[in-house]
Amino acid sequence: MAINHTGYFDFTYAGLGALKSKRYVRFMAKQSIFQHKFAGPLMRGMKHIPVDRKNGGASFREALVALKAGEIVGVFPEATMSRSFELKEFKSGAARMARDAGVPLLPTTLWGAHRVWTKDAPKHRGRSRIPIFIEVGEPIWVERGGDVEEATARLKAAMQEQLDRQQRAYPTLTGEDRRFLPARLGGTAPTPEQAAAADLRDMTRTHDEFNS
Repeated sequence: MAINHTGYFDFTYAGLGALKSKRYVRFMAKQSIFQHKFAGPLMRGMKHIPVDRKNGGASFREALVALKAGEIVGVFPEATMSRSFELKEFKSGAARMARDAGVPLLPTTLWGAHRVWTKDAPKHRGRSRIPIFIEVGEPIWVERGGDVEEATARLKAAMQEQLDRQQRAYPTLTGEDRRFLPARLGGTAPTPEQAAAADLRDMTRTHDEFNS
């Protein structure tokens, strides 16, 4: 299950997409979450898969074992949250896992989840009545020995088509809520370039704090 990433609760809403089939999704998430004093025990108890971004071999192998056993593995191919609410560049890991495990990619898009809790915006937890659209598209197969970059491009195109459809159907956002609408659609969210600059500042600050 390949999912776009715009909010902190994306894994929760994406997991709902599997409820009709009575399936449970094991999500791949950065290792630091598993070390958090509150989230860590939950993530470990639910058997999600920790990812060491400097050495992802172990998590890749664990995901393959799960996939070959018939489980659903949830992946965010953008790797990090999109501040612009546009699709960022995709990593090819999801396509490689699908190819090597002999299972399909499930293009999954969320729209509205970022209004609950995202970067640089107030939280709206509790009964906020925020509509959230969840769509799981047609499976995309990657043949054995297939080109993972080409498959990743197909995945992104399918997810962009779904996202465009969800955005057209979503209730009109006005006033301050326009901050949750991409600049391309007339909103006041950062452009992809501005979002990339903010991401770089975050990475630089984290690196500086780590080395201080």
